[in-house]
Order: sequence, then C-alpha cells, then structure tokens
Amino acid sequence: MSLNLVYLKLGGSLITDKNQPHTPRLEVLDRLAHEIAEARVTDPDMQIVLGHGAGSFGHTPASKYKTRLGVKSAEEWTGFIEVWRQATELNHLVLQALENAGLPALAYPPSAMVIASKGIVATWNLEPLVCALQAGLLPVIYGDVVFDTVLGGTILSTEDLFAHLVRHLPPIRLLFAGNQPGVWEDFPANTSLLAEITPITYPQVEAGLRGSAATDVTGGMADKVRQVMSLVQAVPGIKVYIFSGEEPGNVRRALHGEALGTEVHG
Repeated sequence: MSLNLVYLKLGGSLITDKNQPHTPRLEVLDRLAHEIAEARVTDPDMQIVLGHGAGSFGHTPASKYKTRLGVKSAEEWTGFIEVWRQATELNHLVLQALENAGLPALAYPPSAMVIASKGIVATWNLEPLVCALQAGLLPVIYGDVVFDTVLGGTILSTEDLFAHLVRHLPPIRLLFAGNQPGVWEDFPANTSLLAEITPITYPQVEAGLRGSAATDVTGGMADKVRQVMSLVQAVPGIKVYIFSGEEPGNVRRALHGEALGTEVHG
C-alpha cells in the first residue's frame, strides 16, 4: 500500500442536523467534497479511505429499535431494515456530493461486505477496497447495519470499521472531522479544549468525556476517544486528529498534514 494513505471520517453531526431527524446539510456536504477534491489535486499521490457517520438518518430508528444491542425478533429485523434504508439514503447524498466535486467515489456498504461477532468485525474481504485505492478511486464506507454471528444483527460505526482497517491497511493519519473544534475536557460546558490525549493522560480526562448532545447510538465522543486510544496503542506511529469540519478549509488542511484540533497519539 501507499505510504501516503489517509483515513478521513465526516461525522454525522457535521453532514446532518442531528437534532432534526432525516435532515442533511447539503451545503456543508458540497463544501467538504470540494475540499477533498482540492487536496487530491494538490497531492495526487495521496490515497484516501473516506468514511461518514449516519447522523440524523440512522441514529433515530436505531435508538427506537435498539439495533446496536442485537436483532432477533421480527420487530427488531424491521428496525434493522429501516436503519439500513436511512443509512443508504444518506450515503447516496454523500456520493452525489462527491460526484459533483469530480471525485471517483465508490461505496462499500458494510451491510453487504462485513460479518461481525459481538459487535466487532469478524470477516471482511478487503481486496476490492485495496483494488479501488490502487486504481486511484475513492472508497467510501459508513456506519451501517451488519449481520452478527452472536447478536443476529447490529450496527457498526465508522470508528468500528476503521478499527479493523487500520490493523490491515495502516494509514499515516486518521482524521475525524466533526462539528466541534476538538475534544472538550469538560463537555458540555466546553470551556477547556484538549490539545492532545495520550495513553498517560487518557485516564485523567476520561471522566470529563461525555457521549453526545444528540441521539447517538454508537456512543458519541466518549466512545470515539476510547476507540481511538486503542488504535494508537495497536498501531505504533499513527497520528489521529479530532477537529472541526465546520470551518471552511479545515478538511483540506488536515488532509495535507496540518495538525488541527485534538491530537491523539501513543
């Protein structure tokens, strides 16, 4: 693989209004897509795996049916399909924005490719994704329902998917663009922003991390940071940045290697 592989997640709180069910932020999506396109033009050797959250599309039915916890009954399978439909609908909007920006984006729906076990990726044939990168394409993954050998069905977030990918296709940077400037030490007061988090400082700041201000069945910021900490310890040398995609140009700058927001490292 390339020595210039970057993973970028566009958070659900950034590309949708998480306080309004089924509400995309189309102008933001358009801007972000063009920033990714600009970064690729400036650095044609850069390879990007793009992920995005479900935001106000997937989290509302997922919360109603508790899909993340498992799927067994007929009613729960109805919820499974509803989460799938909404996650797919948002992915289509993301792909449309990427296409409008001239990007060769190709979706890799987890529901069709991944099998989980107790909420963790168990099997995933990565060859098609690798082929896309080698062809200069832009593979897109996203939070989605998947079948689970223990739970029946569940939901895997983009962080869950990245946790598997980085161990098999290690990137040089892992970027999380959301609607906050970084990780707040005292959410929801939001008076103190953390410049960095390391395995040494994490136990001290963990208590101040909260989930999410809106419905988020996959855990919000607290769960994100917890997963990121496990990644930086499992993949030596990886640099992770959690930053705001609200400010125009931030995604482009982060793709070019600028340190933005909160850095998480080993």
